[in-house]
Amino acid sequence: MGMEMEKKDTRDRERIEAVLKLVRKQAPLNMKQEKYCNDACVERFLRARGDNVKKAAKHLRLVLSWRESIGIDSLIADEFSGELAEGLAYVAGHDDDARPVVVFRIKQDYPKLQSQKSFVRLLVFTLEVAVSSMSRFVDQFVLLFEASLFRSASAFLNFFMGTLKLVGDYYPGRLHKAFVIDPPSMFSVLWKGVRPFVELAAATAVVCSLDYEDSLEGGSDCFSSYPRTASLRYEPATTTPVTGRQHPAVGSASSRFSFTVSNLNSVKPWYLSTNTGPLGHSSRTVVPAESTPSLIGASPVNARSYSFASPGARSTPVKQQTPLQRTPMQAPRQQPRTPKPSFLQSPANLFNFKKEGHLSKGERDKESFLPFLRFYRRPYDEMVYRAKMRPPLGGLTSIVYAQVKTHHHQQSRRFTGNLQRI
Repeated sequence: MGMEMEKKDTRDRERIEAVLKLVRKQAPLNMKQEKYCNDACVERFLRARGDNVKKAAKHLRLVLSWRESIGIDSLIADEFSGELAEGLAYVAGHDDDARPVVVFRIKQDYPKLQSQKSFVRLLVFTLEVAVSSMSRFVDQFVLLFEASLFRSASAFLNFFMGTLKLVGDYYPGRLHKAFVIDPPSMFSVLWKGVRPFVELAAATAVVCSLDYEDSLEGGSDCFSSYPRTASLRYEPATTTPVTGRQHPAVGSASSRFSFTVSNLNSVKPWYLSTNTGPLGHSSRTVVPAESTPSLIGASPVNARSYSFASPGARSTPVKQQTPLQRTPMQAPRQQPRTPKPSFLQSPANLFNFKKEGHLSKGERDKESFLPFLRFYRRPYDEMVYRAKMRPPLGGLTSIVYAQVKTHHHQQSRRFTGNLQRI
């Protein structure tokens, strides 16, 4: 087993060296390009091109030329101060596997107000911040697109496909999962038509935020912060025992529509009782209280009808008839028979290939988005996002903050050393 691993590592190392040799043959690499073309980067390009050395080398050289033309080394946060203040694109945090989660809240009118180059630079800057915030053994990120800010399905489709193409062409092997949240109504139809032609379509999912309303943090306590919805909660009325000839306060169980009737001689529907003994012991037979003697013999089925009947009908006692005294017209209705299973099934079942215990694609997408729901609902904080930017991406603010942090750390160490001497 150990020899096989050594052979595999040797083979992988040979392929990496072959790719770098072809890349350097076209043009020499500067210091920053050498740093970018590490072993993990070359392995991602090889996986994206099916372990083909020539294709991987050609793709890597194309990406190096693109990075130089767009000026990635000169990207700083000061260029996108307005976008950072509004939170149009930012890194919301890291998931359980330490993958950065990027959230795009770009509005439909924003690409129209900016040039194509500026718009692309914003996307690249956000992805570079996500890549720089990765740990050593993580090489993928997650993208969340809030599509509810777009009114047109075609406009969002153009933005979404453009972003996926940019990630697939210039960040190969980086995308773990992309979620489209609350898209316009016609987006699903358009996406089904273009999905077979998108390279990263297998890593995308379309979800609806309304499917996760039950997973709000706090549960039923969230009603306490809204006074109007707090009155809609069901609060059962407290029951008090009946002693002597005292009558309980009869009313609704809801605290919002509670009422009490003082006239005990009137027959009202709310005087119907289904209790034969003390409160809390229910029975299937309706036994009226002392104030409603006209409902003797009523059953739970016809009690409501007798309560709204005329006084004459209510005063007539109901006779219990035995099955032998019934006339043919009063014969009980026969229950419908349960149909026997047919040998011939519905034609729709012939196309139903869903196996028992297997989830559909929509259910799988919904379940896969659940770990990232907290990042979507988390409010945006510009200072927290700027803290994730490493120099020089953070601009002047991050550089000053890093110097202040280093100075503060040195001062604290010096103060601690003086205390130890004392």
